[in-house]
Amino acid sequence: MCAIVGIIKKAEKVKIEELKKMIEIMNYRGPDEEGYFFEENVGLGHKRLSIIDLETGKQPLFNEDKSLILVCNGEIYNFIDLRKNLEKNGHIFQTKSDNEVIVHLYEEEKENCLNYLRGMFAFAIWDKRNKILFLARDRLGKKPLVYTIKNGNFYFASEIKGLLQVPEIEKKIDFKAIDNFFTYQAIPSPKTIFENIKKLQPAHYLIYRNGEIKIKKYWEIDFNKKLYLRNENEYKELLWEKLKEATKIRMIADVPIGAFLSGGIDSSTIVGIISNLSSQPIKTFSVGFDVKNFNELKYARIVAEKFKTEHYEFVVKPNIIEILPKLVWYYNEPFGDSSMIPTYYIAQQTSKYVKVALNGDGGDENFAGYPRYYQTKLLEKLYKIFKISGTLNKNTKILIKKIYDWKPYSLISRILKWLQEADDNGFCFAYSRRLTSFSPEWKQKLYSKNFKNILKNYNSFEITEKLWEKTNNWDLLEKMIFCDFNLYLPEVLLVKMDIACMSNSIEGRSPFLDTEFIELISTFPADLKLRRNISKYILKEKLKNFLPEEILKRKKMGFGVPLGKWFREELRNYLKEILLDNEFNKLDLFDFKIVKNIIDEHIEGKVDHSARLFLILVFELWRKIYKIN
Repeated sequence: MCAIVGIIKKAEKVKIEELKKMIEIMNYRGPDEEGYFFEENVGLGHKRLSIIDLETGKQPLFNEDKSLILVCNGEIYNFIDLRKNLEKNGHIFQTKSDNEVIVHLYEEEKENCLNYLRGMFAFAIWDKRNKILFLARDRLGKKPLVYTIKNGNFYFASEIKGLLQVPEIEKKIDFKAIDNFFTYQAIPSPKTIFENIKKLQPAHYLIYRNGEIKIKKYWEIDFNKKLYLRNENEYKELLWEKLKEATKIRMIADVPIGAFLSGGIDSSTIVGIISNLSSQPIKTFSVGFDVKNFNELKYARIVAEKFKTEHYEFVVKPNIIEILPKLVWYYNEPFGDSSMIPTYYIAQQTSKYVKVALNGDGGDENFAGYPRYYQTKLLEKLYKIFKISGTLNKNTKILIKKIYDWKPYSLISRILKWLQEADDNGFCFAYSRRLTSFSPEWKQKLYSKNFKNILKNYNSFEITEKLWEKTNNWDLLEKMIFCDFNLYLPEVLLVKMDIACMSNSIEGRSPFLDTEFIELISTFPADLKLRRNISKYILKEKLKNFLPEEILKRKKMGFGVPLGKWFREELRNYLKEILLDNEFNKLDLFDFKIVKNIIDEHIEGKVDHSARLFLILVFELWRKIYKIN
């Protein structure tokens, strides 16, 4: 993997010092070598983590007459086939790099070159003849890309901190982005925390020419097309062959590879496939905690023994006082998924042995693995019963409110509340609520009068509502999966994995997120993914003779962190030190009394506010580290 930067100035030359300052702050993304291109008012920079073609793969890369210049962060997994076809068409390659196929494809196909690329990427091509800058991100957004225009000059970089090295780019806060963070635990693209900096969205390309920007989407997952086969065995064999092929092409590297192993179904499946494809034992890496309900190491060991891997383990201690500020800096903007902590640690340990690690990301999205899927489907069934019986009326809703006000955290009151919300606002709202730590009601309590006035009538759920509108008459399950592929996956999970790996200078690869695999699974009937509350139904059926029974039957755990315990015990003083300090809330965003009450309730064991506290803590640390006053 790599870091890329670029500048196109309106009327002056780009200096190498400018590019160097932008890219060197991201040195961890590409510590092996660097390269630059300059032409009058244009400058491109590249920092490389060498994975394929260690000898000649240095960037920028060029076409034959050097009229096209490429800098790319990513891997193209089908480059061997693409190269063969391009060579048949007369193209001459200067390197063995997988990335070089991009520049030759663009020469033939222009923006349509994206339709041929199978991989993860964020790249820029400067077209000297036509004075066009072409930027693109992969379909799922595995690799990041941000940009801005200031004083008529166009800047882009892999990360926000690269752009912040430009003196004239000010740190102007986007307060709606802050609200999005407290809704989704991350800031969905195209927004960033800064009003003047934008993310290029996944599956989009950008053309910059003569000061004008054109942005277009080139791909979207589609659940309209369905594949109806004779029996389940045919579906199982189809998915298995495509998954094996997706895994095999991700094993191509000129450096050692390994795999993250949590002991869950998805990572265990990938480890099993790699082991069968490899001629020697593969290296696997696991992380656990010294807290019983958060330790998956025993399951990882079962899988490691089954497939005879060279297995390494690491136990995380609650020393996030040291690591959390460092992570907050790496993530560029507020990011509230606490599993970034163990993900960082496992990447750190893995980097001591290999440069590439395969993982199980994407299994939950493809096969409906999250609890919220079957919970919302169950809610749909209950809702239909209530509606048919006529019991979900005005008087019932008054009673539901009383029950919820009396016992807001009990399971019964929450189910009743969801039913009421589904009736009042639809299932998009009910689904959106399941993604959040701070519901609309919670934010009304948390936010200060000043912040609520700034936001006025802004509704952060508009992001999910706009996605939901695209799903027409799809099954409720597919509506949720579509939203996760466009929101939770790219904006939370893939950001987490990219930064965790890149900050440790290793590359993460995800076979379940292969585009052809996703397109295949999207054609499977929804019933094959979630059946009788059995998530990942068709995948589990296929894995019955492949994975140990203990793995297939174990309860889904997730990559959680024992924040609840830590905030009540080892980290309680740290939490108070940051959130009850006089420096806290300098932007006047929160009701201090509510924050203090959340802390007290959590420490006293009345309510588990750990997820909420983590978001507030991360935001305050980010404000201090990035000097936002």
